[in-house]
Formats: sequence, structure tokens, C-alpha cells
Amino acid sequence: MARAYDSSGRERAAAQTRERIVATARELLLHGGYAQMKITDLAKAASVSPQTIYNAIGGKAEVIKAVYDVMLAGDSDETPMSERPEFLRLTAAGTIDEFAAAYAGWTRGIHERVGPLLGVLLEHGAAGDPILEELVQKMNSERRQGNTNALKRLTQRVELPEGAAGTRLIDAMWTLTGPAVYDDLVGRCNWSSGDYEQWLAAQLATTLRAR
Repeated sequence: MARAYDSSGRERAAAQTRERIVATARELLLHGGYAQMKITDLAKAASVSPQTIYNAIGGKAEVIKAVYDVMLAGDSDETPMSERPEFLRLTAAGTIDEFAAAYAGWTRGIHERVGPLLGVLLEHGAAGDPILEELVQKMNSERRQGNTNALKRLTQRVELPEGAAGTRLIDAMWTLTGPAVYDDLVGRCNWSSGDYEQWLAAQLATTLRAR
């Protein structure tokens, strides 16, 4: 009887190689900047061939998105954010205030993790660079979907004022929780992250109660 082929070892090795590439790319981006993060330099720093990077992740856009995803989640687990315990806990809130406080804390954590990378990517603006433009569009779309998922779960547990739920509420949540707001208040106005979290919780609660 033929022995079944066990590919687990190869899969683990591939996963480890991918993690090493992403970790190396993160260091190159944060310390060298967007323009300096070239596939050839990344391959040398990660001790792999350029083709290995293309096979494991893709080109520059895919590599940067992989770095962003890991920093966003805080680990390399591919479980979607909407299925992670932290997200499920905040959408289990029983009141608007509980939801707003939990969502503000969750948002603060995200911005603390990805803020340095976004600063590097957007230092000179995304306009004119097709890779950055695509990345920013994808990040904004995913963040908006996260807002939508959170609001949908909240409305399954908490009754909002009549007319409160809808596209305009998503617009407001998307704006309030955006990285630009965090960067303005914490990075430019010298607020502490705690001050930002308290402010955001109050703004979200007010917005969710508005008709």
C-alpha cells in the first residue's frame, strides 16, 4: 500500500519563509521608507531570491499589504478581523455606551500598531503612485467594511434611534475612526492615546444616538 505524502513540513517551511519576508519588509519600510523598499533589497535582507518573494507573496504592492495586514492584526494569523475574539467581544456589547467604549479601545489599538507604517506610506502622499493609490483604496475599503460589520452586529443586540442606522452613519463612523483623525489629534495636537480613546468613545456614542 502506497504511503500518503505528508506535505506539512513543506507547508511549515513556506509559512516560515513568508513570515521572514514580511518581517524583513516591515523593518525596511519603517527604517528606510517606501521608496527604498525594493524587491531586490528585500530578497537580499531576507536571504531569499526575488522569485521566492514573488511566489510566496507577490510584488511590492502585495508585500506592503502583507506587512500592513500583520501589523493591523498584531500577528500573522490569517483569521479575518471580523472573526477575531477582540472584534466579537466589542460587538457583544449590550448598550451603545459599552459598544462605543469598546470600539474606541479597539480602534486605538489598531492605530497604535499601524500608525508608523501609514506614516511611511503616506509621507509624500499617494497621488501619482499607482501602487500606493491601490493600497490606500484597499485599506479604506476594508476599514469601511469593518465599520459596517461592527454596526450590523450592534443593531442585532441594541435598538438604535429610528433612522440612525444607514449609509450616513457608516460614513460618520468611517470618518471618526480614520487614521487621519488619530494622526491629527495624537501626532499633531499632542493628545495622549488615552485622550483620543475617550474622545472617540464619546463621539461614537453621540453619533449612534443621533437620528
